[in-house]
Amino acid sequence: MTTLGDLFERYESKDHGAYLTNGEVCSVVVSHDKRAVLCRVQFDDIVPRKALFDMEKGIGSMYGLSRVRIAPRYQLNGLTQPYVDSLKDYIVLRKPSAQGYLTDSKWDMTANGLTVSMLGSGVEYLAHDLRQLPEMIRTETGLTCAVNTETSNEETELRLAQKTEQGREQMLKRMMHAQPVQEKKEKSKKKPVRADKGEVQYNRKTFHIKKDENLLYGRLYDQPVVSIQEALHAVDSATIRGEVFLVETREIKSKNTGKEWVKIGFDITDLHGSMRVSKFLAKEKADEYVDLIHEGMYLTVQGKVSFDNFEKETIMEPTGIVLSKKKMRMDTAEKKRVELHLHTNMSAMDGMSTTKSLMQRAKTWGHTAMAITDHGVAQAFPEAMHAIERNGIDLKILYGVEAYYVNDSGNVSVVKGNYDAPLNETFVCFDTETTGLKPAEEEITEIAAVKVRNGEVLEEFQTYVNPHKPIPANITELTGISDETVKDAPELSEALPQFLEFAGDLPLVAHNAGFDMAFIHRACERLGIEREFTSIDTVEMCKILFPDMKRHKLDVMAKKLKVGPFDHHRASEDAAVLGRIYIKLLEKMQEELHATKISDINPLLAGLKAKTGSLKNLRRYHFIILAKNQVGLKNLYKLISYSNLKYFNKKPIMPRSELIRHREGLIFGSACEAGELFSEMVHGASHEELLKIADFYDYLEIQPIGNNQFMIANGTAKDEEELRDYNRKILAIADELGKPCVATGDVHFLEPEDEAFRRILMAGMGFKDADNQAPLYLKTTNEMLEEFSYLGADRAMEVVVTNTNMIADWCDTLRPVPRENYPPKMDNSAEDLERMCYEKAKRMYGDPLPEKVKARLERELGSIIGNGYDVMYMIAQKLVAKSLQDGYLVGSRGSVGSSLVAFMSDITEVNSLAPHYLCPKCHYVEWHENEGFGCGADMPHKTCPKCGEPLNQEGFSIPFETFLGFNGDKVPDIDLNFSGEYQPTIHWYTGELFGHDHVFRAGTIGTVAEKTAYGYVKKYMAEREMEVGRAEENRLVKGCTGIRRNTGQHPGGIVVVPKEVDIYDFCPVQHPADDPNSEIITTHFEYHSIDENLLKLDELGHDDPTIIKHMENMTGVVAQDIPLGDPETMSLFTSNKALKYVTDEPDPILGDIGCIAVPEFGTKFVRGMVKETKPTTFDELFCISGLSHGTDVWLGNAQDLVHDGIPLKECICCRDDIMNYLIGKGVDPKLSFQTMESVRKGKGLKPEMEEAMKKQDVPDWYIDSCKKIKYMFPKAHAVAYVIMAYRIAWFKVHKPLAFYSAYFSIRAKAFDASCMVLGDAVCLDKMHELQAKERDKTISAVEKDMMTTLEVVHEFYHRGFVFESMDIYKSEATQFVITEKGLIPPFSSMPGVGEQAAQAIVEERKNGPFLSQEEIVVRCSRVSKSVVETLASIGALSEMPTSTQVSLF
Repeated sequence: MTTLGDLFERYESKDHGAYLTNGEVCSVVVSHDKRAVLCRVQFDDIVPRKALFDMEKGIGSMYGLSRVRIAPRYQLNGLTQPYVDSLKDYIVLRKPSAQGYLTDSKWDMTANGLTVSMLGSGVEYLAHDLRQLPEMIRTETGLTCAVNTETSNEETELRLAQKTEQGREQMLKRMMHAQPVQEKKEKSKKKPVRADKGEVQYNRKTFHIKKDENLLYGRLYDQPVVSIQEALHAVDSATIRGEVFLVETREIKSKNTGKEWVKIGFDITDLHGSMRVSKFLAKEKADEYVDLIHEGMYLTVQGKVSFDNFEKETIMEPTGIVLSKKKMRMDTAEKKRVELHLHTNMSAMDGMSTTKSLMQRAKTWGHTAMAITDHGVAQAFPEAMHAIERNGIDLKILYGVEAYYVNDSGNVSVVKGNYDAPLNETFVCFDTETTGLKPAEEEITEIAAVKVRNGEVLEEFQTYVNPHKPIPANITELTGISDETVKDAPELSEALPQFLEFAGDLPLVAHNAGFDMAFIHRACERLGIEREFTSIDTVEMCKILFPDMKRHKLDVMAKKLKVGPFDHHRASEDAAVLGRIYIKLLEKMQEELHATKISDINPLLAGLKAKTGSLKNLRRYHFIILAKNQVGLKNLYKLISYSNLKYFNKKPIMPRSELIRHREGLIFGSACEAGELFSEMVHGASHEELLKIADFYDYLEIQPIGNNQFMIANGTAKDEEELRDYNRKILAIADELGKPCVATGDVHFLEPEDEAFRRILMAGMGFKDADNQAPLYLKTTNEMLEEFSYLGADRAMEVVVTNTNMIADWCDTLRPVPRENYPPKMDNSAEDLERMCYEKAKRMYGDPLPEKVKARLERELGSIIGNGYDVMYMIAQKLVAKSLQDGYLVGSRGSVGSSLVAFMSDITEVNSLAPHYLCPKCHYVEWHENEGFGCGADMPHKTCPKCGEPLNQEGFSIPFETFLGFNGDKVPDIDLNFSGEYQPTIHWYTGELFGHDHVFRAGTIGTVAEKTAYGYVKKYMAEREMEVGRAEENRLVKGCTGIRRNTGQHPGGIVVVPKEVDIYDFCPVQHPADDPNSEIITTHFEYHSIDENLLKLDELGHDDPTIIKHMENMTGVVAQDIPLGDPETMSLFTSNKALKYVTDEPDPILGDIGCIAVPEFGTKFVRGMVKETKPTTFDELFCISGLSHGTDVWLGNAQDLVHDGIPLKECICCRDDIMNYLIGKGVDPKLSFQTMESVRKGKGLKPEMEEAMKKQDVPDWYIDSCKKIKYMFPKAHAVAYVIMAYRIAWFKVHKPLAFYSAYFSIRAKAFDASCMVLGDAVCLDKMHELQAKERDKTISAVEKDMMTTLEVVHEFYHRGFVFESMDIYKSEATQFVITEKGLIPPFSSMPGVGEQAAQAIVEERKNGPFLSQEEIVVRCSRVSKSVVETLASIGALSEMPTSTQVSLF
C-alpha cells in the first residue's frame, strides 16, 4: 500500500502524521508543466478538511508545486454526521465569509437526501457551493445524494439575522480586546492615515503604504500578492495581479436623487483564475478613470472582496491599482531558432492565437523569422503583412501552408518498379515478338532494344530466339518471322542473358509493357534468373497524354508524333521507333508537366487523369510547403486554389501530381507525425521505402515528444524512448540523403495556458480526447534545445537553430499581396464620362451651363479623371444602365450620391447641388442656398417667371468631399442596390464585361462569434459538471472568439481582375463555405485584404427595387414619375388619416402614424423616432434615416437633445452635417472635413478639433454629441433610401392593394396563411400570444418575423381589405393576386406547401383541369399527398373528388 507519506517522504507533519500513513493513494495525476498534482486517497475514517488543506499547503511548499489537491475517498453505506460536518467545514475553508450563514443553518439527513435550511440571503450567497455538493458526495463516497435547500420563515429569518449580527458584534469586541492598545502620546491626535509617513495605524496588523510611480488609483499597502483563485475565497481584502481582458463602463442615474454615477468594471486574469474588479464613482470624478484602464494592461489590484448580489458573483472593489510589468517567458539563447511549423487562428477551429500576437512574441524574443503554415489555407498572410507594415513588427515571414497531401501516383501504373533517375538519363526501349499471346504456353522469337539518353538513340540490340515449336501462319504473316528465320537462332538461355546484359539495371520501356514484361519474367523464371525490373508502359502513357485519340497503337502514335514510317510488328523496327516516340513523350512530360525524374511520371499522369472525388479514398498526410520566392508564392496560391476547386473532399486535398507540376519556387517539408514519412515509419515501411519517401522533401522534421504523447496512450508507441527513437531515425535518414533535419514545434497557441481554449473548442466538436492537449505552444530556443538534448548538444543545436535558420535563409522576403493598385481598363473611359456628364447637364440646365453647375462638374471631373477613377464610374454607369434597360430601378448606397458626376452619368438619382428651382423648358435656374431649405423637394411649388412652366425642385445640398475627400483623392466606393431577383443577372453581366475568368465574388472569413464561443464554454462546463465565475467564463469565451470556422461570400461584392494579370498574382480562390458543388468562386483572402489592389464592386440585392418593379407591373405607374411633393404621402409620418381606416377608434398596435411597412420607417424603433420628431419635410426624413442607421447617434444623444428642445435639423444626423455646420461656423474647411471623418468613424474629437470648435463658439452640447458618436450614415445614402421609400409609400396611399401584394409577396418573411387569412380577430390573438413570448424572452427569430408581418396584416384588415380563399386555379405560386376587395394568397404561403410544389401546380394546370386530388399528385411530380391534403383542408380544392374512380353501384 502506497501512502501519502511514501509519496511525499520529504514532507513531515506533527499534527497530521496519522493521515499521512493511514490513507492509501489510489491514483496520481500530474499536470503537463509538472507543477500541479492531484492525489486520490482512500481513508478509513473521515479526515477533517482543515487537515487536508494543511497537508496540501505543506506538500506544495516543500516540493515547490503551484497546486496540490488531496481528494479523499470513503466507503460509506449512507451519509454520516462526521461526513456532513466535513462538508460544512469544506465550504467555510473555501469561503470563510460563509461562517455566519452556516453557524445557524440546519443540515438534515433524510430519505430524499440532504436538506439544508438557512437564511434566504445565505441560500442565495452559497448557491454555487451548495450546487457542487451532490457531485462532491458522489465522487468521494460513491453515494447518490440530492442536496435540497429550504429558506427559513420570516420570524426565524429575523431571529437568526439578529443572532448573526450579535455574533458579529461580539467577535469584533473580542478582536479589539485581543489587540494591545498603544499608550497615547501628544502626537496621537494626527489623522490615522499619513501618506507622507508611509504608514497606516489601525487596531489590527500594521501595513505599509507602497510608494509607486505607476500608481493609477487609490493607494496600495504592502500585502502579499495571492492567486485569483485564493482571492475569490478571501474573507476581506486581497491583492491580486494579472492582465485585464475586458473593460466595461456603465452610466447609472439614481431615480431618487437624480445623481449620476459611473460604474467602472474590468475582468482580470492570472491565467489560472479570473475576477471582476468593480468600482462606483460619481460622474464628475469618473472622467479621469474611464479611459485609465484598458484591455491588455497588467495590473496589481488591491481591494475588498465581497459577493455582489447584482452581478451574482464574487468581485473586488479596488482601493489601489498599480500598473505592473508582466512576467513573460523570454528567449535568452545567444543564437535563436526559427519556428517553421506554426498555426494561427486561421487554422479552422484548431489554431488559437492571432498572427500578430505570435509575430510580436517572436520579435520580442529576438527571432529573425517565423513561418506560417495553417491547415490548407493562406488566410493569415494579409494579417502578417499588415503586422509588418502597419504595426512595425520587423520580422521575416515564411509564407506557407500545411497541406492535406495524397500520393496519387498509385492511381497510375505507367512506371512499375523502384528505379529512379533523371529523365535525361539512359533508358532501354525494347520489344519482343512471340509465337502467341500466353506467356505460360508460348515462346519468344525475337528481342530488340535501343538505348536512349538525353533525347538521342545511343546503341541498338537485336536477336532472334529459337522457340523450338512451329510459328503459326498468322504470326508469320503479322511479323514476317517464320520457322526458317529462327531455325539457327540462339537458344533462349543464350539470347535472354545477352539482352539482360545489354539492358543492365536500366528501366525497360515498352509499348504495352505488361505483355512484353510478362514474357521476360516467365523466361527468367524458367532459366532460374532472379532479377528486379523497372518498366515503363508507353501505351498507358499515351492514353493519358493524348486522351482525345481513340487508338494509341505504335504506328498511330508514330504518325501522331511524326517520327517517320517503319515496318510495324518487327521487334527491331518497333524498338527503334519506340525509342523515338519515347523521346517525344519525355519532351512533353518535361515541358508541359515539369517532370524531372522517373518518380514524377506516375503522379503527374495521375494528376492529368484525376477527376473530382477520385482521390477521396487515398490516404491523406500532412505536408509542409513554404514559398521560396515570388514564383513559388504564385504556385502556392495555385495549389491552394486547385485543392479547393478541383480536389476538395471534406478538406482541400493536394495531390502529388500537382505538387510536382508546381514545385518551382517552393520548399517541401515532411511535417508532423501525420506526415507521410513519420506515418509510414510507424507503420513499418522498409528503410528503402522510407528513403524513397524522404527523397521527395527538401527538409525533414522532428518534433517534441510531448506533441506525440497520444501515441503512447493509444498504444502506437511503447514509451517516450520509442518516440525519441522515431526522431533519431528521421535524423539518420536526413543524414543519409544529405538533407537538413529541423526541429519544429507544430505551434497551435502562444502560451501553455492557452490550451484551455483549444480544449473547449475541440470538446465542442466532439473530440473524445479534447482534454488531453499536447503542449503545442510557441517554445523558446532553450526549451527546444533541452527537448532535443538526447541527440547530443551539437546535433540539438543543428536541428533547433542552425538548420531552421538555413531554411529561413532559403526564402526571399515576400509580400503576399502586391503594393500596386490594378484597376481594370476601359478604352476612352475618361472621354466617355466627361461627354456623358456634359450632355446631360446641358439637357437639364441649358448651354452655356450655370456657373455653379459648371464649376462643380469641372472640380469633380478633375479629381476623378486625375486620380484614375473614371473607369470605376463608367463600370457603375454600365451596370446601372443595364438594370434600367431591363426595367429595374437601382438605388445608390454610401456617399456616391455626393458626386454630381455620378448624378450626371445616371449612376444615382441624387442631385447633390444646393436647393434650386429649374425650368425643364427654358432652363431658368433660381438658387436657394442657406435659406432654410434642406433640399429642393421642401421648397414651395412655383412657376417659371420666364415661360410660366411649373418649376422642378432640385438639389439635396451634399458636399462632394464626403465622397472623394477634401483633396478629391480618397479612393471611391460605389455601392449599388439592385433588385434582389435581378442580382444574378447583373453579376453575370459583370462577367460579360470583364471576362468570367477575371470576375470573382468577394470572399469572407467566418470566425467563432462571442455568442457561439459562450455556447461552447457553457457546454464544456455542463458536460464536466464544472462551474466557474462569470469573469473566468468571460476569459474562456474571449479566448475562443475569433477562431476561423469557415468561409463565405460578400452578399454583393464582386472583385475584378484586369486582363493583364491573373488572380493568382493576388490570392488563391475557392468555393464559399467549402461547398464543392457551388458554382460560385470567391477570393480566398477576406476581400478587405485586397481592396487596395483590385476593384471591388458592391452589386447588392435589395427588396425595394423588386417591390417597385412588381407594383409598376400591377398598376402601370412609373415610379420615377411619382412627385416627391405629394401631401397625402408625406402625411403618413404624422398621421394615418390618408390610409382611411374603417374605424376612427385609436389602435394600440398601429398607433397614430401610417408608416408601417414603409422601408426605412417601418420598424418599431424608427416608428418611435418618427412619433417623437413628427417630420413634415423631406429634410427631416433624411435626418431620421441618418439617425436610425448610425451608432450612438440617436439613443442617448440626439433623442435627449430633441427632448431638451433642440430642433431635429440642428442635431447631428448625417456625417455631412458636421462639415457643413463647422464650415458655417467659421472653422477651417479642411479641419472641418477631418473632424467629420474622425467623428463618423467613432474616433471622437482630437484636442485641436475641440479647441477650434470652441474658438468659433460651437455649443457644448454639439461638442458632446460628437464625442458620443460611433458611426454615422452619409446623407447621400439617406437621400437615396428615402426617395425609394417615399415612392413605395405613395403606392401604399394611392395603390394599396398593389402595395400589400408586393409587400406580402417579397418582403414579408413569415406570412402564414393558416392563421393570417382567417380574419383580424385570429391575427390579434396570435399577436397577443407572441407578445407574451416576447415578454418572457422565449420568442424565436421566425416568430419575431411573424410578429412584424402580423402588424401589416392587421393594418390590411383595418383598411377594409380581405383575403379571399386560396384557389387551385386562381392562386399563384408565390405572388398575391389582386381582386376587387383584397388579395388571394399564393400556395407557398401555406405552411407545408413548398415553393417547388406550388410552381409545379401552376405549371401543370396550364395543361387542363385536375379531375381529382389523386390526379394532382400523379400529374405534379413535386407535389406530395400531404400537400394536396393541406390545400383541401383550407378549401383551395373546392369540391374536387378525392379519387378519379367512379362507383358503378
